[in-house]
Amino acid sequence: MASSNDIKNGSVLKIEGQLWNTLEFQHVKPGKGGAFVRTKLKNIRTGKAVDKTFNAGAKVEFATVDRSNYQYLYQDGEDFVFMDLRDYDQITVPATVVGDAAHFLLESHEVTIAMHDGTPLYLDMPPSVILEVTYTEPGLQGDRSNAGTKSATLETGHEIQVPLFVDQGTRVKVDTRTSDYLGRVTD
Repeated sequence: MASSNDIKNGSVLKIEGQLWNTLEFQHVKPGKGGAFVRTKLKNIRTGKAVDKTFNAGAKVEFATVDRSNYQYLYQDGEDFVFMDLRDYDQITVPATVVGDAAHFLLESHEVTIAMHDGTPLYLDMPPSVILEVTYTEPGLQGDRSNAGTKSATLETGHEIQVPLFVDQGTRVKVDTRTSDYLGRVTD
């Protein structure tokens, strides 16, 4: 058992038999009273986020989580198939574990998958990906201002908002955490 002083972002804690991913932590030492650790935890199975406070030095149980690089191969019904880049073994990951990352997955993209006792917990996507716009309405002459946006469909089928000057066939950089347009990509 480790202490609450060892909690960092990305740590996976085992609390009451459930696994919780640490999203944020803050060590607090008030002028009066004992120090404590304020955390924001996300349940790995349900996705529920909660705030939890631990006394400084309190015993907490860390879960052993192995993170490995995998290459996305294809979608098999509701599941996604990935290949381990070390030993070329294939694993099937349920859509519930993949979550919103499915909006940005193309064949041969590399991701990091966190595993606990052989069970996939979650995917770590790169902060941004480059995808091609497969459909968008053409921008009208005179509508080239920075303020305007329009809807665009990416090659993965996901829809995002892009500036009016972005055309079909344009490669764009997209934030995988927020689905925000980050800019055009020129080769």
